[in-house]
Amino acid sequence: MSSSLILRSTLSKALIKSSLIRSSTQVRQSTSDRFAYVPGGPIYKGTVNDPTTFPPPSKTHGSYHWAFERLVSAALVPMTVAAFATSGTNYPIFDGILGLTLIIHSHIGFDSSAVDYLHPRKFSVLGPIVKWTLRAATVGTMVGVYQFNTNDIGLTELIAKVWAA
Repeated sequence: MSSSLILRSTLSKALIKSSLIRSSTQVRQSTSDRFAYVPGGPIYKGTVNDPTTFPPPSKTHGSYHWAFERLVSAALVPMTVAAFATSGTNYPIFDGILGLTLIIHSHIGFDSSAVDYLHPRKFSVLGPIVKWTLRAATVGTMVGVYQFNTNDIGLTELIAKVWAA
C-alpha cells in the first residue's frame, strides 16, 4: 500500500502511462513473431509430440520375456525355502543358483523401472546412463556373490547366522 502511494507521488501519470503502453507493445510484438497461435495447440517437431515408433515384433522380448520374468519370480519361493531347509555349505551349487536367481530377479525389476520411467525420447542422456549403470552393477554383484559363495560361508549361511544373532 505504501509503495503504491510513493509511486503515485513521485512519478507523473503520463510517465507511467507511456511506459505501460511501450512495455505492452513490446510483449505483444515479441510473442506474436516467434510463437504464432496454431489452431488445436502448438505442435513441435522432434519432441514428445511425435508419434511413437513401434519396435519390430519379437517373441524373445514379448511373451517369452514375460514368461521368464514370472518363472523367475515363482521359482524364488521354493528355492528360498529349500535353501534354508538344507545347509548352504552342503549344497554350494544350490546356494549359487539361489544367489544368481536373486540377482536376475532384481535386475529385471530395476530394468523394468528404468524402461518405464526413463524413456529414451524424454531422457536421451540419463536413460542410457542408468541402463549401463544397472548392467555394470549387476555384473559387479554377480562377481561379488560368486566370490562370497566360493571364498566365504555363502549366502544362505550368512542369512542363517544373521537370523540367529
